[in-house]
Formats: sequence, structure tokens, C-alpha cells
Amino acid sequence: MNACPMPSPDDAIAATEFATAVRVEVERWRDGQCEIFSDVVAEEVPIALEYNGISHAVMMATPADLEDFALGFSLTEGILADAGELYDCEIVPGAEGIQVQMTVATERFAALKEKRRNLTGRTGCGLCGAETLEQAVRHPAAVSVDAVFSADAIHAALDAMQVQQQLQQETGATHAAAWMGRDGKIRLVREDVGRHNALDKLIGALARDKEDFSSGAVIITSRASYEMVQKAATVGIGFIAAISAPTALAIRLAKETGVTLVGFVRRQSHVVYAGPQRLG
Repeated sequence: MNACPMPSPDDAIAATEFATAVRVEVERWRDGQCEIFSDVVAEEVPIALEYNGISHAVMMATPADLEDFALGFSLTEGILADAGELYDCEIVPGAEGIQVQMTVATERFAALKEKRRNLTGRTGCGLCGAETLEQAVRHPAAVSVDAVFSADAIHAALDAMQVQQQLQQETGATHAAAWMGRDGKIRLVREDVGRHNALDKLIGALARDKEDFSSGAVIITSRASYEMVQKAATVGIGFIAAISAPTALAIRLAKETGVTLVGFVRRQSHVVYAGPQRLG
């Protein structure tokens, strides 16, 4: 095997504060031969979510649509019950990451502080915020959704959203969550290196636009974990279609909350795991 000259450090293009992708010099091997070329890779940075001056969580995410991310996370995690309870949101870049400083309603902040107080002194939590097995999985109320979508619309929506995944086309490293209206058209797409982050960004953007969550469906380019079902059900979304498989817990939670869950969506096929009544 021939040796490949390492790229010079001076050739690398450094990330800027809010870059979603950066260009780097890499070595590519094919058939035992090496070539140096320029590649585009997705950016990933620590995002600190703060409420009324108190840090609550640090997430690794793509540094884009952070206002949407903050609002969506706050709603899907039950920190806020309504978008109107978020009074202000400021994005503050730092040397090690980005702070998202939120000002929220006093009663919501008091509830968050009480939850944090109950966690003080605990160690080794795999599901932080859960004290018992019963608390490990939140159980949102059942959704009330009448919208019905055709299989053809779901298949077409998956193709349509891929055209709008600019960061994925550039880097091949991101997930996306899209909102499909009753007419079967993709209204909005959000991307992130994390599938949960992409969904939170989408939900935050929809909440900011005062979208009726019962009027559409979510299409995701990932597996459907129970967290995805949990987040959707928490805000009243009743239809999730995933390009990959769901987990068994996701299926049980979807049936419990009345969410339609469709997996392995391809151009001419899909599998319905829960809620077949909404697929016409």
C-alpha cells in the first residue's frame, strides 16, 4: 500500500461560529491508491439550554434554527405547555459552544426548579429526571386527531423532503423531520445531526407559526424511537412516518397515545405499526 501524504494543517478550513458545515482536507483511498481532496462535513457543537439564568441541559446539535430547537425542546419535554410561555430567547456564542438563554413564565420556571431540586445528589442516572422505573417513560395524553393521509401522499412526501435536505446533500450526515399538510405537501423541513433535535426544531418552528398540530403528519429520516413518539404525542401530533424501523416501546407508546406510527416508508411500500385508521 502506498503512503498517502497528510494534509497540511494550514489547508483545513476552520469552523465559523454558526457554520452548519465545514470544509476539510482528507485522504481518500481507492484500490490501494490515495488522493487528497476537499470534503464537506456537518458541524456539531454543544448547545446549552438555559431557563431564567439557570442551565438545564447541554445538547450536541447542528448550530442552526436554535430558537426553534429551544422552543421545541421546551414543549416536547413538558417544560412549557404553550409557546406563549417563552418570553425571550437569546443566542449567545462562546468559545466552547453556544448558550441559548431563555426567559420563561414564572410558574414554569418554578416547576423546573422543583424538578431540579428533587434531582440534587443523585448520580449515575441514565434517564435524568426519572427517580423510579414508572417515571422513566413519560405517558402523554392520547391525541385527538381526525386527519387521514393516503399512502401515496406519504410516499411522495418522503421524496419531496429529500430535495429540501440541503445539509444532508452536502454532508451525508444529518437527519431531517418534515411537516406534511392535509394536502400531502411538505410545508417545512428541519435538519440536525441528531434525529431528536431535528424533530424538536420542527415542532418549535410549527409552534412559533401557531400551526395546528392535529392537521398534519411528521415524516422522519430515521428510526422511530419511543422519544420521537413521546415528543410528538406531547404536543398533539397524531401521525409519524419513518424511513426506518420503530422500537417495540415506540409501538406500545403509539398505541397507548393513539398515534399512527408507520415505518419502513419506501416509494411503493410501508409498514403500519399503530393507528391504521389514519392511513387511507
